[in-house]
Amino acid sequence: MTTVPQQRPTGWRKRDKWWAAAFLGPQVGGLLVFLVFPLGFAVVLSFMQWDGLTEASWVGFDNFRAQFADPEFGHAIWNTAKLGLITVPVGLGLALLIAVALNSVRGKTIYRVVYFLPVVTSSVAVAVMWKSILASGDYGILNNTAHDLFGVTLPDWLNSEQWVMVSVAVVTIWSSLGLNVVIFLAGLQTIPPQLMEAGRIDGASPARLFRSITLPMISPTLFFTMVVSVISSLQAFESVYILANPAHNDGARTIVYQVYDLGFKQFRFGLSSAAALILLVLTVAVTLIQFGAQKRFVHYEE
Repeated sequence: MTTVPQQRPTGWRKRDKWWAAAFLGPQVGGLLVFLVFPLGFAVVLSFMQWDGLTEASWVGFDNFRAQFADPEFGHAIWNTAKLGLITVPVGLGLALLIAVALNSVRGKTIYRVVYFLPVVTSSVAVAVMWKSILASGDYGILNNTAHDLFGVTLPDWLNSEQWVMVSVAVVTIWSSLGLNVVIFLAGLQTIPPQLMEAGRIDGASPARLFRSITLPMISPTLFFTMVVSVISSLQAFESVYILANPAHNDGARTIVYQVYDLGFKQFRFGLSSAAALILLVLTVAVTLIQFGAQKRFVHYEE
């Protein structure tokens, strides 16, 4: 058996390696500097007590125990879960219904642009606009209009522990609706028309066509939007911070605000890092559960 001698890289191949390193270097460097190093530093910091000025001291798992024993962190977990339980099913269901309706009309492009405008608008601008709509007192457009026209007194949407997360959920659904509609429209247009026509010939009703053909065919798209929506709800911060006052309203405190409050207002970076790691573990766990459950309802083409 003869062995073929390995050829030494030519000048062009060596040059290709240098070009590859030149293009990959900034990306890898940015990944290390802005992701890997901060994540590793946060993991180490979660086991320490540090205020950013004095010398850090090792406390082990005390930060995690303190978080789970903190009532404010319990409120943050419950409020974040409540936000996700409202925004994910309602937002995706509404987006799917709108996408199905738009899929059969002319001028889809115009409707896509109209629905997509809130997505490309700054989240801060969206929150400020909705704050003027939902505010109480003389500046609340919704409450004042309802009182002047119908004599109805509506709740204090942004200051009530009962209604604040519902208000945030409404704003979140409105701002993300266009993106989900566009994604669902793209998924609906991949359904072969022959399947729908065959179902109509067999006498299937529109509801049966939707349940037996449309939903199974777009189940990968639905799964993708569900995963993204759940992760977004777990990371909610801007809209809550601008709309409500989480510092004085436990009903508006989310996990990300808990991280921000401990780290950048109280300068308790160890506790803040512990809360951030708990959020990371919670996000990964929920995502893995979704990936495990996809076998039951997601149908991929073979």
